[in-house]
Amino acid sequence: MSDETRARSRRDVREAERPLALVTGAGRSAGIATSVVLDLARAGWDTAFTYWSPYDARMPWGAEPGAPGRLREEAASLGARTFAVEADLGDPAVPARIFDEVEHALGNVTALVLCHCESVDSGLLDTTVESFDRHFAVNARATWLLIREYGLRFRGQHGSGRVVSLTSDHTVGNLPYGASKGAMDRITFAAARELAHLGVTCNAVDPGPTDTGWMTAEQKADMIRFTPLGRLGVPQDCANLVTFLCSAKGGWINGRLLRSDGGLA
Repeated sequence: MSDETRARSRRDVREAERPLALVTGAGRSAGIATSVVLDLARAGWDTAFTYWSPYDARMPWGAEPGAPGRLREEAASLGARTFAVEADLGDPAVPARIFDEVEHALGNVTALVLCHCESVDSGLLDTTVESFDRHFAVNARATWLLIREYGLRFRGQHGSGRVVSLTSDHTVGNLPYGASKGAMDRITFAAARELAHLGVTCNAVDPGPTDTGWMTAEQKADMIRFTPLGRLGVPQDCANLVTFLCSAKGGWINGRLLRSDGGLA
């Protein structure tokens, strides 16, 4: 047996012991994607993730230098093999490259969790064509291309595959974001049927307003007042549901939009 064959055999055993999740959009320690990566690592998954620092840099919260490296270290401390890819999902060539790099580093992807987004507030009257196109490129087209790559490359056991996309119904005053997230939903629901023969489930999760550092004090007070459970959503709330959907216990849920928002909707 050659050294390459032995290495491949060891990796196959490792993949059987710890499935691999690819999570997009994990650029900030306060973000939902970071909580998803860590929660999956605790649950026995290896984790690869993407991030795009220029997006965070132009948002009010700013870039967080070193966050991806710290996330890798924390996931590794939980027993996970980890890998990070900086990637602009507005580029249609990037999804295939992400899968190439992740497969080379860690092996075949069992679960794809789509947490990335382009989100710049603007309404019907002041959204630019350039911003509209960027939102749809990142939130809708990249979702399709990532799910397509996942479906073409899926090699997991029948019934083990998972796709989870994070969505939103906030469209008023946030037109390109909300509209492109609606397109994301439809792509996910199509995948629930079209990938069913592979034993892959596909669901969308709406976490509602989540405290990741973007809310003003006034917004926080409003959300607490309007939410029946009387508190803000936190990233771990969404991560709990994502990890359940990725588990064997979540395998009978397919093609659904699940709200994890404390009853706000």
